[in-house]
Amino acid sequence: MVRPSNKELSGKLQTALQYVHANRILLLEPTVIVADAIELEYSLGELQAVLLDLLNCTVPEHYSGYQPPEKSYETRIKNLELWAFSVTCPRFERPIYYKFTLSHGYLYLVSLHTCRGKENKRGLP
Repeated sequence: MVRPSNKELSGKLQTALQYVHANRILLLEPTVIVADAIELEYSLGELQAVLLDLLNCTVPEHYSGYQPPEKSYETRIKNLELWAFSVTCPRFERPIYYKFTLSHGYLYLVSLHTCRGKENKRGLP
């Protein structure tokens, strides 16, 4: 069976939405997220709203990660599966790539930036 399935992706997106609604967001590399936020012209105070917008625009077909999902090598989230999506959202002029993992009731944000072309592992447009 090919992973992740649309059902699995839907579940991850719903869980992520619940965690973000509860503001249970941790930044894996804050300086990287801040630099990308500046480029996208939003403040970190808006991060929860940005993530809610992105998650509400995302469906399983927007998955742009590996099959099966890659596992993180970062110490804080070592061996956790990474969920990557490329999505167009009215908040931003360009498509956005974002990647996260879910653990212990938190969404760990790994990346959030404009699509740079190399992120699409699933062969999606």
